[in-house]
Amino acid sequence: MSHIAGRRRRDERGSALVELVWLGILLLVPLLWIVVSVFDVQRGAFGVESAARSAARAYALAPDDSTGRERARAAAQQALADQGLEDAPVEIDVDCGGFADCHSGTAVITVRVDSRVELPLMPDVLGGGAPSFALASSHTVPIGQYQEITR
Repeated sequence: MSHIAGRRRRDERGSALVELVWLGILLLVPLLWIVVSVFDVQRGAFGVESAARSAARAYALAPDDSTGRERARAAAQQALADQGLEDAPVEIDVDCGGFADCHSGTAVITVRVDSRVELPLMPDVLGGGAPSFALASSHTVPIGQYQEITR
């Protein structure tokens, strides 16, 4: 009997190490996904904040509202591209505080930028398509703050 009991102990040697390695892998993969996702969302938040600030400044410096909208969109897309978010969708909303012409002397422009960051490494088996995280930021600029002086 003692011969069989000794044999079992030898057969189970190292199984705790194998179990620990598998448990570590099973816990490490989701943790790694969470860390990478948090970094992507933070990068997107920096990009959207920068996009709102750049878009507001570009809009305020434009000579008129239609040119301002074009410049604001271009500035927002460039700010997002600087953060590595070239393909991120961008929605820009401009509010002039009730003025019909945003470039009138006392207008205050508020530019809101909405975007979305897709979370990485999500297989199609778990729901099809990558999940995304919505991001938004706004920046307010008095129209006279960034006016060019022409002579």
